[in-house]
Amino acid sequence: MATKSKAFRAAAEKIAADKFYTPAEAVALAKETGSKKFDSTVEVALKLAVDPRKADQMVRGTVMLPHGTGKTARVIVFANGPAAEAAIAAGADEVGGSELIERVAGGWTDFDAAVATPELMGQVGRLGKVLGPRGLMPNPKTGTVTPNPAKAVEEIKGGKIEFRVDKHANVHFIVGKASFSAEQLDENLNAALEEIVRLKPSSSKGRYIQKGSVSTTFGPGIPLDVNVIA
Repeated sequence: MATKSKAFRAAAEKIAADKFYTPAEAVALAKETGSKKFDSTVEVALKLAVDPRKADQMVRGTVMLPHGTGKTARVIVFANGPAAEAAIAAGADEVGGSELIERVAGGWTDFDAAVATPELMGQVGRLGKVLGPRGLMPNPKTGTVTPNPAKAVEEIKGGKIEFRVDKHANVHFIVGKASFSAEQLDENLNAALEEIVRLKPSSSKGRYIQKGSVSTTFGPGIPLDVNVIA
């Protein structure tokens, strides 16, 4: 524990006090502050000027990161027949109908994303209490309820991420690994920022992105200069 705390302090000392970093500067610094013992995940947190309690201010979407996430997502698919066969061919980790639904209803959530065909959503809907809190519920707005689950599997495994504002108006997402080049991380981060800005609700007033930070797993937060984000 002492070693970890010492490493955290050493990393934090590399972050200038009272300075806000551009996205490019922040991801470059994140590479320096990441753990030397493993390949840290680079994460981003943003505070938005929205009220998630209002339906017209719910910010939710997906974006294909140009350089992927650095890990292979585990994807399950609720489908039957040809759609199920296509999903298996596309690399889905688990595919099934009622039996898979029962497995998840029993509490199994060892996966990163769930996809469903429209005809099974009537049954999948009852998994809301299990999947909802984890952000895993299939949704047509994010392309995870689709008659073509194979395409969804390919996109998710290829680097597609989903983001959703929480009840405190925060958005969290990953942009890659510390082993990525600074340019790759910057391009991934900017792709995500562009999509989040594009989804700004018309009812949101004032500065949309109020504050943000970039960090690595177990690493200190690097404050973002939101003034340079459109």
